[in-house]
Amino acid sequence: MLTSLNIYNFSLIEHLEIEFLSGSSAISGRTGAGKSIILDALAMTLGGRADIHTMDLTKGHSEISASFDITKINRATNWLREEQFLSDDDCVLRRVFTEEKRSRGYINGRACTMQQLQKLSGFLIDIHNQHEHQTLMRQENYRFLLDDYAGAAPICSEVNKIATELGQIQKEIESLENNSNKISERLNFLRFQIEEWENLAVGPDEFDKLEEEQKLLSNSEHLLLQSHHLLNLCGPNTSNNIRDSLSEALSILKELSYLPKSLENVLDLLNSCLIQVEEATYEIKIALETLNSDPQKLAEVNERIAEIFQLSRKHRVPPNQLDAAILILKDEFKNLERSEQRMKMLKKRHETTTNRYNDRAQKLSNIRQLAAKKMACEINLQLAQLEMKESELMIKLVPRNDSSCHPTGLERIEFLISTNYGQRHQHLYKVVSGGELSRVSLAIQIVAGKSSKIPTLILDEVDVGIGGATAEIIGQLLKKLGSMSQVITITHLPQVASHAKNHYLAEKQVYPEKTSTTLTLLNKEDRVEEISRMLGGINITEKTRGHAHEMLALAQMVKPTLR
Repeated sequence: MLTSLNIYNFSLIEHLEIEFLSGSSAISGRTGAGKSIILDALAMTLGGRADIHTMDLTKGHSEISASFDITKINRATNWLREEQFLSDDDCVLRRVFTEEKRSRGYINGRACTMQQLQKLSGFLIDIHNQHEHQTLMRQENYRFLLDDYAGAAPICSEVNKIATELGQIQKEIESLENNSNKISERLNFLRFQIEEWENLAVGPDEFDKLEEEQKLLSNSEHLLLQSHHLLNLCGPNTSNNIRDSLSEALSILKELSYLPKSLENVLDLLNSCLIQVEEATYEIKIALETLNSDPQKLAEVNERIAEIFQLSRKHRVPPNQLDAAILILKDEFKNLERSEQRMKMLKKRHETTTNRYNDRAQKLSNIRQLAAKKMACEINLQLAQLEMKESELMIKLVPRNDSSCHPTGLERIEFLISTNYGQRHQHLYKVVSGGELSRVSLAIQIVAGKSSKIPTLILDEVDVGIGGATAEIIGQLLKKLGSMSQVITITHLPQVASHAKNHYLAEKQVYPEKTSTTLTLLNKEDRVEEISRMLGGINITEKTRGHAHEMLALAQMVKPTLR
C-alpha cells in the first residue's frame, strides 16, 4: 500500500510531502495541473520516463520518493529478497535528479536500474491515466490477473517448480551431450588399454623375477664352467683340493703328543673350515644340477620382458609401476561409465518430469479456460454499467509456439476487446482510448478485487465523458473496490468524490516569483465546500451546500463491500 509521496525542489513544487490513507481516496482540484504533476511525479518514482518539460527542475538537487507498506505483498517481498534489496515492512523507492537533469534510482537506499524500479512497481501499484496503463499494457500482468482470479497460485507454483527442475535436468543433459563424443572415445581407449593389460596377464613381481631369470640364462655357460672349477677346488675327487688339505692339517694337529693351548684354537678353526667346505661343495653340486644352458628359454624370457617394456613405454611408467598405473585407468573408466549411466538416468528422469509437467500444466490450462470465460463475463457486466454496453472483453489463451516447458504454463494470456458490435477483438492498447481504458481497468479491478495481489490502484479521470447515474455507479464501484485495496482516484465529478473514504484537494498557487502546488486532506466541513464547488462552480449557494451534504450522506449508506 502506498503510504507517502515526497517531492522536493521542482519548478511547481519546492517541497510536498503527502500521507496517503488506506481505502478509497479522491483527489479533486480547480485545475488539472496540480493533480497531473503529483501523478507524473509518482510515475517517475516508479521508473517511468522523466517528463523534463512538465516536471521542470529548479537549481540544485531534486528528488521524489515514495514509501510502501509491503507486509502483505509476498511477490514484492520475494523479489526484494531475490534481488538483495534489504527490507522490513516498508519499501522506499527514490528517484534523484542532478542539476544536469540526469537521474538515478534507489530501492531501500541501494542504487538500482530503471528496469528494476519498473519491475518492482508492478507488484506495488497500478496506475491508469492517458499515458500510463501499467497492468493492461504488460503481457505478464494478464496472467497474474487471471491466475489470481482463478485461485490457481498453488498449481502455478507447482508448474513453475517442475519447469525449473526440467531446465536444470536439460542443462545437465546438454553438458554431458557436449562431452559425449569425447567421453565415448576416452572410454573406448581406456577399454582397449585395460584389455591389453589383462591379456598380457603380468603377475605380481613378475618383471623382477624375469630380470633375474634373464641374468641367470644369459650367464649360464660361464657359470657352469666356473662352478665345475669350484667343485674341483673344494671336492674330494681332485688332487690338491681344499678339503684334503684341511684334513691333512687336522691330522697333523691331532698326531702331536702334546698340544699346547695356543694351538687348541687352531684345531677348532680348521675343523670348522672343513665343515664349511663340505657344505659349500654340496651347494655347488646342487647348483650344477639346476644350471643349464637353454637358448630357447632365454629367448622366451627376453620376449616376455620386451612385451612388458613396450606396455610400460605406452603408459610412460617403469615396468614395475604398471600395476599402479592400470589401477588409475580402471578408476577413470568406472567414473566415465558412471557418466554414461548418469546420462541414461537423466533422460529417463527428463521423460518422467516432462510427463509430470504436462499433466500439471494441462490442469492449469483447464482451470484458466474455465476462469477466463467466467471472468470475461463478469467484466463485461461491469463494462455495461460503465456506459460501455457495446464493448465485449475476451480473455484468450494462446498456445506457445515452442515445445519447451515454460515456467508459466502452456499458453500466453491475452485480454482482447471489441468496442462495437461486430468489430474484431483486438489488443486493448490498439482499440480503446485513454478514458475507456481507465474504465476497462476499473471493470477488471472490480472483478479481480477479491483476489488481486496489487494493493494500490490509481485511476486518473476514469469518469471522462460520463456523468449522471453512470458517475454515481463508478463512485460506488470505487468505494467497494477500496474495501479490498487502496484506490486513489483523480476526478472532476462530485458523484465519484462523494463516495471516497478520503478526499484530497490539489491546488496550484501562483506568486510573483514562483508557482507552487499543494495537496490537502479535507476535513468534513472542507469536503462539503469542495463537493459544493464541484456541483455549483464559482457561486456556491446554501442550496448547493445542501445538495453536497445530501450526496455525502447518501454515499455513506452504500456498503463498501464487493460481492
